[in-house]
Amino acid sequence: MTSGLSTSYCDTVPMDMISLLMLLGFALATFGAGATGAIFRPGEWYKRLDKPAWRPPDRLFAPVWALIYATIALSGWLVWREGGLSDAALPLTVYTLQLMLNAAWSPIFFGLHRADLAFFEIILVWLSIAATILLFYPISAGAAVLLLPYLAWVSFASVLNFAIWRRNPSPVRV
Repeated sequence: MTSGLSTSYCDTVPMDMISLLMLLGFALATFGAGATGAIFRPGEWYKRLDKPAWRPPDRLFAPVWALIYATIALSGWLVWREGGLSDAALPLTVYTLQLMLNAAWSPIFFGLHRADLAFFEIILVWLSIAATILLFYPISAGAAVLLLPYLAWVSFASVLNFAIWRRNPSPVRV
C-alpha cells in the first residue's frame, strides 16, 4: 500500500516546469555573479588610468558580458539537463567555481583598485573556464561550445588587464 506522502515534489511537477525552473536558476546564478560588475563599476579611478589604445570603448563591455552570461547560463543548464545534478556533479561544481571566480574579479579590480591582483585572479578564471569546457564536452558538446566565446573574451580581458597593470603599477598593500 502506497501513501501519497512518499511522492516527491519532483514527481508531482511536470518535467517541463522543472526544466524551466532550472534554466531560470542557472540564469539567476550566472547573472548574479555578473552583478558584481554593476556594483563595482569603473568610476573615476579607472578613467584616470593609462590604458592601451586598442581597448574597446566602455559602452561595449555591458552588452558583450550580457550575451556571454546568457550563454554561460544556457551551457550549465544543458549539462544539467543531460547529466543531472548527480551524474554531472564534478562538471557543475567546476562551473560554479568559475562563476565565483568571475564574480570576484570586479571587486578586486574596480573595488580594490588592484590591477595586479586582478590579473592573477583572471588567470584563475581562465583556467576554470577551460576546465569547465573540458568537463562539459563529454556530457554536452553544445554546452562546451557555448563557453568558447566566454573563454575568448576572458583571454582578451586578461591581456587588457595585464596591459593596464603594466602601465599603472599598483603599490603593494599589506
